[in-house]
Amino acid sequence: MLQRRHVPRMALTATAATALLAFATPAWASSVIPLHPAHKGSTAQKQGCGDDKFEKLPADHDGWHFVLPGGKKAAGDFESLTLTFANGAQTVTVKVPDDSDAYPDFLSAAGNGQVKHAYVFTPAGWTLVDGTATISGKDDRFNLSHTCAGTVPTTSPSPSPSTTGSPTPSASPSESTSPSTSASPSESTSPSESPSPSGSPSASQSTGGGGGGQDDGELPLTGVAATSVALFGLALIGGGVALTVLRRRRDRITFTS
Repeated sequence: MLQRRHVPRMALTATAATALLAFATPAWASSVIPLHPAHKGSTAQKQGCGDDKFEKLPADHDGWHFVLPGGKKAAGDFESLTLTFANGAQTVTVKVPDDSDAYPDFLSAAGNGQVKHAYVFTPAGWTLVDGTATISGKDDRFNLSHTCAGTVPTTSPSPSPSTTGSPTPSASPSESTSPSTSASPSESTSPSESPSPSGSPSASQSTGGGGGGQDDGELPLTGVAATSVALFGLALIGGGVALTVLRRRRDRITFTS
């Protein structure tokens, strides 16, 4: 009888001790795990766009969905993620969750309250370079589950600046730069001089002014022309004298029979 009385007491003590141990057991310690190496360098694809969490994804953004391996059986939950993306030559670090940045992101909890999913939306065309996740527990890595690719906006070339408003300097000034003076002077520069044996210059210059330049029908005799006329006149006179002498001699001759 004594033993039977002690059995319920022992069971109650064991239950109380178990409860105390359960409350005294510390919670899972947080740990940092890396992104699956095979998912580094990934770009968004169209295959995962059926995810209902991508319904509010902007058309020019890529949607990324990360999960803990094992699903509901995974040890621990997502607490935060630090992801590195490449935007061309620029590297961008995105934290999930973080309401202060320009990239929509959130952690998604299942119906049992376990946080096994993480989402982030980035501008279209980015490349996932690397990432780490802080979880409440221990695990080897986390995975990129699927993506939904957006449309990269095309940048139209900027219009060339119009030159209609800019002043265009005139190449020719208002005053003509070409000389207005005639290259040939009004006075004739071609000399009409002819060598004269008498030494007197026979250069005749025609000028536009004065009475000598008018055509009066008479031509002056100068130089060689005057000498020739004088010699010709002397020759005529000599010829006339000779003819006169010969005629007188002929008249003096008498014929006798």
